[in-house]
Amino acid sequence: MTKRPRLSMALLAMVVLPNFLCVCNAIESPQYSVVHSESDFEIRLYRETSWMSAPVKDISFEKATRNGFHRLFQYIQGANLNFSRIAMTAPVLTSIVPGAGPLHSSAYFVRFYLPTKFQTTPPTPLPELSLEPYTWEGHYVAVRKFSGFARDTNIVQEAEKLATSLSRSPWANSTSEESSYAYSIAQYSSPFRIIGRVNEVWVDVNPSGLGGYKYSEIATS
Repeated sequence: MTKRPRLSMALLAMVVLPNFLCVCNAIESPQYSVVHSESDFEIRLYRETSWMSAPVKDISFEKATRNGFHRLFQYIQGANLNFSRIAMTAPVLTSIVPGAGPLHSSAYFVRFYLPTKFQTTPPTPLPELSLEPYTWEGHYVAVRKFSGFARDTNIVQEAEKLATSLSRSPWANSTSEESSYAYSIAQYSSPFRIIGRVNEVWVDVNPSGLGGYKYSEIATS
C-alpha cells in the first residue's frame, strides 16, 4: 500500500496560517476612542466592557499567561454551565500586580474579552476552572505598541519605555492611583504567528491630572 506523503510543519503553516490569520484579523475587540496620540504612544478611552478573568499566582509572566489562557480556552470551548462555545476575541490581556505573593512572585489576571453576544450574560464557567467574570468600567489607558513575542525578558523594558514617554508628555502626572495593576500586556496575535506580531503595554491613566490641558478626540476604532 502506498503511503501518502506527509506535509512538513513549514508547508503546513504556509497552507493553514494565512486563513487562520484572516480570521484573527476579523475577530471582535473592545471599542475605544483615541483622545491623544504621539509617535510612540497613545491615550485611549475604552467603554465599559465585560471580561472573563483567570487569576494566577506565579513568578513568570509567560507561565502565568499560558496557565490562565489554557483555562479560558477550555471555557470558550464549552466548559461552562451552558455548554456554550464562544468565539475567540482579541486581545488576550494579562494584568500584573507586582509583589503580591511570596518569593517576589506576582499576581496575574489573564483576561478574555467577551463577544457582544455574551457581554450582558456571560455563561457561568465550570467551578474547577477557577474563573471569574470581570466588569471593566469605562477608563483611559496609555498604550505603547511593540512587536515580537511578549516575554519575561522584554515586558518590563516596554513598560518602562511607556513610563518614560508619559513623563515627557502632558499626561506625566496622570497615572491612575485607583488602578491595582502596575500595567497590563495585551497580545493580539496567534501563538503560531512568527512575523508581524502585535502586542501592547497598557497603563491606566486619569485625565483629572491634566490640569488645564485640553485634549480632543482625534480617531475612533
